Amino acid sequence: MSESLITHRGGCHCGAVRFEVEAPARLRVLDCNCSLCRMSAFQHVIVPAARFRLLQGAAMLSEYRFNTGVARHLFCQRCGVKSFYVPRSHPDGYSVNARCLDAGTVTGIDMELFDDTRREQSTAAVAHLSRA
Repeated sequence: MSESLITHRGGCHCGAVRFEVEAPARLRVLDCNCSLCRMSAFQHVIVPAARFRLLQGAAMLSEYRFNTGVARHLFCQRCGVKSFYVPRSHPDGYSVNARCLDAGTVTGIDMELFDDTRREQSTAAVAHLSRA
């Protein structure tokens, strides 16, 4: 049985970038230990592209790519916050930072390690997250 989805809204620190995402009220969040996620404390809520909508701020986003260049890290040019991006592990979806969701719609969080030192196994274990 699939979980029912609700609409969560969120954005960057300064409010220039706003988005909404359809996900369960109780979130499954991935804690990645790669260098960038570890340093920025990013908490991944991965969804298919069809369940993510950028509401405002497209012109405020800057892109950063490194290593393989597959992941599209998107930051607000004004405040520097990465509230979502297109991850290497799920290039057909989005990873939203659970820390950037507005208060009021998340009822709980189930945290799971995404071990970047075992990228292929970790990606295979969570491949279903970006499917509609």
